[in-house]
Amino acid sequence: MPHNPACRVVLCAAFCATLVSLPVALAAGFDLPTKRTDLSDADLKRVEAVTRPAVDFSEAEPYEAMQAGAATSVDPVTQDAFSHISANIPFEEEQNFKLGNALFKKLWVSAPSSTQASDGLGPLFNARSCMSCHVNDGRGRPPEGGASATSMFFRLGRAAATPEEREEIANADAVNFPDATYGHQLQDLAVPGLAGEGKIVIRYTETTVALAGGETASLRAPTYDVRDLAYGSLDPATTISPRVAPAMIGLGLIEAIPAADILAHADPDDKDGNGISGKAAIVRDHRTGIVALGRFGWKAQNATVRDQSAAAFSSDIGISTPDRPDAHGDCTKAEIKCQKMPTGVQKRLGDEEAPGPILDLVTFYSANLAVPARRKASFPDTLRGKELFYRSGCTSCHVPKFVTRRDAAEKAQSFQLVWPYSDFLLHDMGEGLADGQQVGRASGREWRTPPLWGIGLTRTVSGHSFLLHDGRARNLTEAILWHGGEAEKARDAFSSLPKDDREALIRFLESL
Repeated sequence: MPHNPACRVVLCAAFCATLVSLPVALAAGFDLPTKRTDLSDADLKRVEAVTRPAVDFSEAEPYEAMQAGAATSVDPVTQDAFSHISANIPFEEEQNFKLGNALFKKLWVSAPSSTQASDGLGPLFNARSCMSCHVNDGRGRPPEGGASATSMFFRLGRAAATPEEREEIANADAVNFPDATYGHQLQDLAVPGLAGEGKIVIRYTETTVALAGGETASLRAPTYDVRDLAYGSLDPATTISPRVAPAMIGLGLIEAIPAADILAHADPDDKDGNGISGKAAIVRDHRTGIVALGRFGWKAQNATVRDQSAAAFSSDIGISTPDRPDAHGDCTKAEIKCQKMPTGVQKRLGDEEAPGPILDLVTFYSANLAVPARRKASFPDTLRGKELFYRSGCTSCHVPKFVTRRDAAEKAQSFQLVWPYSDFLLHDMGEGLADGQQVGRASGREWRTPPLWGIGLTRTVSGHSFLLHDGRARNLTEAILWHGGEAEKARDAFSSLPKDDREALIRFLESL
């Protein structure tokens, strides 16, 4: 059963100097903020001035090296560069960070067990801990040379098939619909006495791309085959989308960016005619049910760090939380034996396998992992690459900077100038990166612009340089060359640069 999904990460398309004032949320009938309400008029002018796009590339911008503001880590660059606490966290909160770190690394076991507080794994799962996927809090990778697929998952989903299902999507009550047998995610592992759902076999086909100056680059296009399905066939309407685990840094700061500032970049109908038509992901907060702006996940399917954490506990590890209370995780009604397996719920500890305090601590840890300081931000080659990044149109989607809310829930994330290089909107990345899977308002060709901060430390932290949502790109050059759709002009601009200029642009990315 072959599938040919695709991907997206790294850059986007031509620079958009004019912000669209009417956010896409209103056009869809949702009431999201159109203006910041957390700032005085004087502060609004300050924010407008400091977030204005760069025009002088002769020197670094003020505070540019501190890409997470006062939260930026200035610790030495090692494989632990993504595992440091935000630099401005109060001392009294460091204990919560350390406890969250311990829970992030915690290996869950199948129930029943003598550990009690650690049982509840699965029954079907992909990993035994958060750290299994986010090694050193970094980026996952596709399985290479027979390695485990632990940090790469395969999302299952089908589009709405009935008027009722279409209404659920329109109302943001669902993002898509699970396979009737295998649920929302293919879990290749299971507790003793139960079979994992199946395996994915990845094959790559190499293609050659021409670059300026007679040079070429080789891109590998993946195809995916489902093997050894344990519980019957997949629904023919089910799509399979591979996803590698993203890096964990800066998540709390992303959540603290005002929705109005993100929505100001949305232009779903491309009214300015620049070929870039980013649109907002509209989702519901899993705890409150309130409509919110999607910011997290490859298709921006989660609104908050807590939502993202609870979803990972449930789908990846099979652990229930107050926000995702089903102790059998992604087991479906068709998986009868799975539904009958014991769970790790300990009534004396709560109604879930990971009660509220555990989810709170893991969320706190995830929200406060520091973004490392830039390297060589003021070097001439870096500045030249930055200018080329702007000139090529990459900042149309990879918006350099924002200022977080003054009234952010965490004081350490309040009113910080941050440089994520993302607009956090959904963009059509072309057929080459299409996975065919609808996720809420994201079509099978659309992906959220991922932040670029920390991308230059991928090899240092994660031990590899695989990029894009399925890890097909083996380096930054390949990642850029995979861009299509709205990013096609930016990709072509990069391809047409002389070798020295391409290398300068790559050095800029490596400095992030």
